[in-house]
Amino acid sequence: MYTIQPYNIQYYDQWNDFVARSKNGTFLFHRDFMEYHADRFTDYSLLVFNDNKLVALLPANRVGDVVYSHQGLTYGGILLTAQNKLADVIHIVRAILKYLNDRGITAFSAKSIPDIYHKMPAQEMEYTLFVAGAKLVRRDGLSVYDILGTFPFTKKRLEAIRRGEKNNLLIVEEPNFDLFWNEILIPNLKEKHEAAPVHTAEEIKFLHSKFPENIRHFNVYNNGTIVAGTTVFITDTVAKPQYISGNPDKNQLGSLDYLYNHLIRNVFKEKQYFDLGPSHDPDSRKLKEGIIFWKESFGARTLNHDFYEVPTVNFINLDNALI
Repeated sequence: MYTIQPYNIQYYDQWNDFVARSKNGTFLFHRDFMEYHADRFTDYSLLVFNDNKLVALLPANRVGDVVYSHQGLTYGGILLTAQNKLADVIHIVRAILKYLNDRGITAFSAKSIPDIYHKMPAQEMEYTLFVAGAKLVRRDGLSVYDILGTFPFTKKRLEAIRRGEKNNLLIVEEPNFDLFWNEILIPNLKEKHEAAPVHTAEEIKFLHSKFPENIRHFNVYNNGTIVAGTTVFITDTVAKPQYISGNPDKNQLGSLDYLYNHLIRNVFKEKQYFDLGPSHDPDSRKLKEGIIFWKESFGARTLNHDFYEVPTVNFINLDNALI
């Protein structure tokens, strides 16, 4: 019999242990990561049990009468283990939807975990949501480079990398987040987009202190002056530049190309994928052609990241999903 329990601190160790052994979870689902911005979200995370055995997790938050795969995380959904079979997940999703419906939640908004982050195939949730009648409400196109593949950099990228070599750029791995945030990242985001980083420098330093193996930072120097940098989130299979930015001379110096080449060819050559993220405007859905051109010139190609919404009353659609 499947039962649901809302997360509270007594489940801290059990939750984190499950994340570590899940087939599709990453360090973003560790409670220490999720709760650094707990003041911004009303947590509605759930644990799913089958005969008192923990079989699934749902990292989530609530806004009004809608529960979301946690909006403070880049990706989400239901965390599963290698032991979860498709039929099990149908029961799990039904139990979650009924639990939400019984408590006045009208809809579940579920973002997927892109399959490059899976340790093994784990798209049971997506299949089950389709059977339940969920709608695809958003699709992001991620630019992904297969490090273990053989797709080459373009001639233009190789020229930019050589430009970085000729300028004697120095790449240093160091947790000097303040320098990068204050000298490069914040000014660039403000000037180009009238925006600010999602994480403050203090927040990223705190997260780095909790996950030093999963969050690494690299600064690029030219004659002793910082000219570019990146903060990289690392999982079992993927290296993802969470922030990357360069000064106005980045094209002349070749600093970002030189940095990406170093990360792909040297630092993270044992990972399978390098996730360069989306290149479109989330509101207009228009593709930023210059940015996608730059990413694809490294050999990156598109992987879809899907978002679904399903009325919780649709749990009844899963009653006859098994023969």
